[in-house]
Amino acid sequence: MGAEPVNVNEFEKLARQALPKMFYDHYRGGAEDQHTLKENVEAFQRIMIRPRILDVSRIDLSTTVLGYKISAPIMIAPTARHKLAHPQGEVATARAAASCNTIMVLSYMSTCTIEEVASSCNAVLFFQIYMYKRRDITAKLVQRAETCGYKAIVLTVDTPRLGRREADIKNKMIAPQLKNFEGLISTEVSSDDGSNVEAFVRNSFDASLSWKDIGWLRSITKLPLLIKGVVTHEDALKAIEVGVDGIIVSNHGGRQLDYAPATISVLEEVVDAVKGKVPVLFDGGIRRGTDVFKALALGAQAVLIGRPAVYGLAAKGEDGVKRVIEMLKDELENTMAFSGCPTLKDISRNHVRTQHDILHSML
Repeated sequence: MGAEPVNVNEFEKLARQALPKMFYDHYRGGAEDQHTLKENVEAFQRIMIRPRILDVSRIDLSTTVLGYKISAPIMIAPTARHKLAHPQGEVATARAAASCNTIMVLSYMSTCTIEEVASSCNAVLFFQIYMYKRRDITAKLVQRAETCGYKAIVLTVDTPRLGRREADIKNKMIAPQLKNFEGLISTEVSSDDGSNVEAFVRNSFDASLSWKDIGWLRSITKLPLLIKGVVTHEDALKAIEVGVDGIIVSNHGGRQLDYAPATISVLEEVVDAVKGKVPVLFDGGIRRGTDVFKALALGAQAVLIGRPAVYGLAAKGEDGVKRVIEMLKDELENTMAFSGCPTLKDISRNHVRTQHDILHSML
């Protein structure tokens, strides 16, 4: 029996050992050259922390997102097919979220149903959705989530088609049937070109999705609506204009457009555009509590973790997900203590120094 993991990166190593190569590659991989995938993580390493000295005898990590209090600004991002990682799938992940008193965003591509996850625990749940060519599918999934007590809808807007994920193509990735779609649409799509995931998206997703469709989605639900996949000032302004309730800065974990910027490098641009009108959440590349701290300093209200949660699930099930979240919370608490920040409100832009700051100081 090897040594127990002491950080999130070591959970990835355990997940690699536990999973079949096809499934590990599916979770781990990005688009094409995987430049954006790498940059999501490495861009954090170019941001330095400016510690301040204050009374930090008591540290409070708690915050609220859309009015729901959570123990720390660390949420679980929507990621697909958790049963490929562990037999209990999204139910185990949701229970871990409940134990850690945080929010889980359930993927529309979950291998447990909307209803199964909702009835498994008392976690605060959001539901992630895409816009389908058949609008009735989108409507029925949203209505089921609302009926089951989900607290918000997250519309992913960066996927008019699937990014070229070469590992899935090489492995001829075959995804299981998705129970959420039973009676609505078949997800059993054959493809001679590689991944059947890509074939399903090509046949089902609506590439004509536009800003006016946000109004239609708002009209079919009373739940708050967040959009995920914004990385520019211009799109942030449009999102505010059409009345979203929150924005998630995300490049889909580097799985869509390769050579898109690392999300931490554009977070401040989006925050500046929003001007506090709605919450800005952050997704992409979080591996350390220092990463969480840096994202908060640049204006995020909270961060979402995708791959780390899946790696914890693959390595040690529900307990693995809990340990990943707790590791990040412990590291964030240490960072706040060393930086003179007893509460999240004390974390400010002055606590970090970016590459842009360094270049600007040289002018």
